[in-house]
Amino acid sequence: MDAFFASVELLRRPDLRGAPVVIGGRGDPREARHARGVVATATYEARAFGICSGMPLREALRRCPRAHFLPVDFSAYTPVSARFKQLMRECSPVFEDRGIDEAYLDITDLEQPSLEIAEGLKTAIRAATGLTCSVGIAPNKLLAKMASELDKPDGISILIEADIERRIWPLPVRSLPGVGPRTGERLQAQAVATVGDLAAVSLPWLAQLIGPSHAAWLHAAANGHDVRPVVTEREPRSRSAERTFAEDVADRREVARRLGALCIELAGELAAEGYAGRTVGIKLRFSDFVTCTRDLSFAGWTADVRTLRRAAFECLKRIDLDRPVRLVGVRVSELRRAEPAGDAAGQSMAAAGGNQELDFGS
Repeated sequence: MDAFFASVELLRRPDLRGAPVVIGGRGDPREARHARGVVATATYEARAFGICSGMPLREALRRCPRAHFLPVDFSAYTPVSARFKQLMRECSPVFEDRGIDEAYLDITDLEQPSLEIAEGLKTAIRAATGLTCSVGIAPNKLLAKMASELDKPDGISILIEADIERRIWPLPVRSLPGVGPRTGERLQAQAVATVGDLAAVSLPWLAQLIGPSHAAWLHAAANGHDVRPVVTEREPRSRSAERTFAEDVADRREVARRLGALCIELAGELAAEGYAGRTVGIKLRFSDFVTCTRDLSFAGWTADVRTLRRAAFECLKRIDLDRPVRLVGVRVSELRRAEPAGDAAGQSMAAAGGNQELDFGS
């Protein structure tokens, strides 16, 4: 979907069409209580100012003082997401959900030409939601994903293997799925600036630089190879929730209160979806943007809110709150389907479980 959150908001605020609009946090960063969020998405008019996902709202405001800032409203986006995904499922049953605004379809066995399928799907989505999407058609998931970005917004791109050298290799290396900021920096420091540069390096050299498993994937991807199937069902591995404080918090009791609230939220989600977890982890991001994590594992699996809260508080005891806290988060991982009567084995925590190491990042 094209600038999905922003596009949904413009359905409610047609007066903002054509204006730079930024979606993120809880609202306008001009108000001090809303200034600490990050950009979730932005209209293409706002992106022209260099505003992108993950950017602090304050920086977005600095780059475009006349932008309109709206809070994230998942209650509005989720029903629209469900509508466009249902139309995709009706197009092909081999459907892989990849988040609120994108998905894969395997159309190999359909009789219609690929371009007709894409055009029909785009028309149906526009009629049902009022929104545009961009479609990538290719022999594998990697190339289809990259193709979908080539002609945004409202585009259709078809890639075949013969197109890789002309259309994919000139792209910046960061445009390749799997190349994050740190990997991108390491590659660019070695004069690997484009996808074509990455495709041309030797695999042993790349493995020395970024590790063998990551190198194998990226080298294959740079050459357009991807053997992953479209996965119609996927069991979640974890659930998490986090919140950024309006102002940095130095009071341990307030941090604990927020952790407890997040545990209640996660326990409700796990119960609703029928999952239990074996490891609870917390994340604190301090005012200097240093991030610290702690984990604690159970002997069995649980979704019991009291157990999750106790584990989170045990993790909190192992962190020295020597600086104000900017963000708190809780994660429940190693998920599996919960037993119908509840998984009592998870009620006791394994004293030896848990990661004792600090994880620093920014």
